[in-house]
Amino acid sequence: MVEPAPAAAPRLLHLQGCKVARAQGGSRFELEIPEFEVTPGAFIAVTGESGCGKSTLLDLLALVLRPEPGGRFLLLDGDEEVDVGALWAEDDEQALARLRRRRLGYVPQSGGLIPFLGVAANLYLPPRLNGQRDYRGRIHAQAERMGVAGLFDRMPASLSGGQRQRVAILRAMAHRPALILADEPTAAVDSERAHRILAQFHDLAREEGTAIVMVTHDRSLVAQGVDRHYGFEVDASDERHVRSRCVRRA
Repeated sequence: MVEPAPAAAPRLLHLQGCKVARAQGGSRFELEIPEFEVTPGAFIAVTGESGCGKSTLLDLLALVLRPEPGGRFLLLDGDEEVDVGALWAEDDEQALARLRRRRLGYVPQSGGLIPFLGVAANLYLPPRLNGQRDYRGRIHAQAERMGVAGLFDRMPASLSGGQRQRVAILRAMAHRPALILADEPTAAVDSERAHRILAQFHDLAREEGTAIVMVTHDRSLVAQGVDRHYGFEVDASDERHVRSRCVRRA
């Protein structure tokens, strides 16, 4: 008897043949993504030097930058694959905003905490906006794991760089998104602390089945534990029209 082939892993995010362009002051930057795929719970690293298109790619994945017409951009929402390209074509900002709020979490370089809210209020805001309940116990347990449980009454301005980044990571996870986008999340701390924070981040996300796409210029941070690695091929022969391709690395 022939055993059936194992079912293919579902695709949380799938881009194929996507392009995005930015123009400013007579200069143009184009990014091409032949194929980019994220499965649930995966840890995806995107590395490259400054100006290669890391931030452009992250803005595209965060649903804040419109792709060029053509190509495929699919995002899994529950059991349904949503055609993100079609939502952009229809200017359906309400649907795009709903996907951002429910399905995505974001960790910026500087923490990005709301300065006039305390740590607890920052952490509770995403699940509140999504109408979730009974989230405090889970958030407190994660804060214990990340070593910031004693900071709930503090304001963001009083935190160290490492503390801010840990709180920002927890805030991105607070509403249980399917995908977290992390933009150089440990750039503001030293290398030893960066590796420790990233390991804690990865462990918590894996336990919750949350995928991570992290962009960084520091290849040492993603030397181990990465499920897929993407980089860039840049053609800057014409300084007024730079072209870049996001490609999978071995």
